[in-house]
Amino acid sequence: MAALSVNLNKVALIRNTRSNGIPSVVHAARIALEAGADGITVHPRPDGRHVRAPDVAELAALLRHWPAAEFNIEGNPAHGLLDYVQQVRPHQCTFVPDESGAFTSDHGWNLPAQIDELRPLIERAKSLGVRVSLFMDPLPEVMQHAAAAGADRVELYTEPYAKAYGTPEEPNVLARYTATAKAALRAGVGINAGHDLNRDNLTAFLSAVPGVSEVSIGHALISDSIEFGLAATVRLYQAEIRKAQAGLRHR
Repeated sequence: MAALSVNLNKVALIRNTRSNGIPSVVHAARIALEAGADGITVHPRPDGRHVRAPDVAELAALLRHWPAAEFNIEGNPAHGLLDYVQQVRPHQCTFVPDESGAFTSDHGWNLPAQIDELRPLIERAKSLGVRVSLFMDPLPEVMQHAAAAGADRVELYTEPYAKAYGTPEEPNVLARYTATAKAALRAGVGINAGHDLNRDNLTAFLSAVPGVSEVSIGHALISDSIEFGLAATVRLYQAEIRKAQAGLRHR
């Protein structure tokens, strides 16, 4: 069953609008983990608008008390990501090709064009005992290059699927993700997914795309928590994941 990693960037974004430390990113992480989240994801950016260096250290300390949970740190390896990896040794780091002022992550790595740039960075992270995932567009022909770069996993960028969900384009777009996942598995690369997955579209995605090990969800999950509360929202998302798993078992 796909693991649910809760991205806490939006909690930090709200916190950063005041100087009183409310809401607490660490407290939100504890609530999510107690409710059944399988891991925590953060994406510290150079401008500090989301999680910041102290958050990363405090979350790493918290997760030492949750040995079954994973800590995933995302970011551009050219923007200090590997400093965090060196300091706290997360279970996974996800390389994302964000520009410094990017509003949000909106494209994957350009492979094979960037393979020589990525190889030594991947090797450095893996030498620290950290799994490396590359944020990638759903392009089946590129998965072999992700494997050649040394990546352990790819995180499929799912905004195109989210935009197509519920439209006539959905089957064709979803088929591209299915083909990409199969290509990744053939190349020996694990599969994560994330960006604009939500309670409406998550089950359909996991039911169609084979081998997804982890979904990282932040914006929609934190938004839903305003209505349902964070603990209840985590349980709702886990229910959608279980629904997809049950459907796969009965095929």
